[in-house]
Amino acid sequence: MAKTFQKGKKPEDSKAEGEIRFPIGVPAEVKEIITRQGTKGDITQVLCKILDGRDKNKTLRRNVRGPVKLRDILVLLETEMEAQRLGGGRKGGRRK
Repeated sequence: MAKTFQKGKKPEDSKAEGEIRFPIGVPAEVKEIITRQGTKGDITQVLCKILDGRDKNKTLRRNVRGPVKLRDILVLLETEMEAQRLGGGRKGGRRK
């Protein structure tokens, strides 16, 4: 089904075609590298400080995939959930 357009008028849906929208992210700076996990060490758990937004100056533990170093800037899509500790040790405490 072909659409016909009058000269000088744009179609209504042409505005959305090819348009990419990204969610707004929150910048965070890597303050400490806690541990590396995974079979190849490709998952890194870091402490990062949020630089902007509602949770400014809050420190979160996050899992990062790929290369990361101190003072890198991460763009977080959400700042409410914190990552669980990786390899956190034994459950149930110390045995006697």
